[in-house]
Amino acid sequence: MSVSTEFVVESFCQLANIASPSGHTGKVMAWVAQELEKLGVEFKRTNKGAIIATVPGANEEKARLLTAHVDTLGAMVKEIKSNGRLKLALIGGFEFNAVEGEHCVIETGSGRLVTGTILSTKASVHVYGREAGKVERTEANMEVRLDEKVTNKQEVQALGISVGDFVSFDPRVTVTESGFIKSRHIDDKASVAILLGVLKALQETGEKLPYTTYFFISNNEEIGYGGNSSIPANVIEYLAVDMGAIGDGQTTDEYCVSICAKDSSGPYHYGLRTHLTKLAEANGLNYEVDIYPFYGSDASAALRAGYDIVHGLIGPGVDASHSHERTHKEALDNTAKLVMAYIHSKELQA
Repeated sequence: MSVSTEFVVESFCQLANIASPSGHTGKVMAWVAQELEKLGVEFKRTNKGAIIATVPGANEEKARLLTAHVDTLGAMVKEIKSNGRLKLALIGGFEFNAVEGEHCVIETGSGRLVTGTILSTKASVHVYGREAGKVERTEANMEVRLDEKVTNKQEVQALGISVGDFVSFDPRVTVTESGFIKSRHIDDKASVAILLGVLKALQETGEKLPYTTYFFISNNEEIGYGGNSSIPANVIEYLAVDMGAIGDGQTTDEYCVSICAKDSSGPYHYGLRTHLTKLAEANGLNYEVDIYPFYGSDASAALRAGYDIVHGLIGPGVDASHSHERTHKEALDNTAKLVMAYIHSKELQA
């Protein structure tokens, strides 16, 4: 049973182009629900807006849960400045330099979409010289230049823009002939697409899994509490499918499935991690085991919430995480194959 990489990539491209900063994910969750209905997968919604799909297994007393999150980094309007530009408050863990020069969209309370660009307050080198490069990229020194004829606060307010309006970033999704996927929000919409691809493959074959398996699509991971509630009582193992971080000192690359040994929350369950590495080896997958120093997942959030579960974390290797990211189709394929091997495995780690 194989997962279609083409389906995964196509699903990701659609997901990436639906704005869904944490706190404002209604549209993308509606899209996910529609896709699950097309696949004929049973699901329910939580009070927090997440979706839990259920695939019944031979053993219904003990269950596995896989999660991926569809919420992304973003911003809110913090202040309408007297010159008609906007100050931002960031949503999620990233720096202003990661979005400098990016096109963005402000969604007003009435649903109107207003476009703009995120810039330094001293962006012009012809005016500010070297200071343009030296000015610190902070909330005080960054602003949104709106694509409207506005020169003061009142004219901006007349557009319907208010403090607290959500701001999303242009993902600029590109799939190259060489198999690279360049986009914002690969973290974690690529893994959501992978789980949809797995569900599609399961529905097409009708094969019974050894354990009932839940697919939890969370919508608040970037702010720390996406998958830390509404976990069914029969869940023994909880596997977050997120992304593998690439950088100096890391083993992960853009072609492998990354298996996390430890992140900022501490070590992941050793038995489950070992089980995953054995499955990767047995299936001839390109994988790496890594430590992510500045990272947390829905699985670690669930443990902090007090759930008595075994937890693990895997994902495709993603370069420039929380900036303009990139991965490769091979990483998606290796991750999908490991997910499929895992949910078919008959050994529980608790």
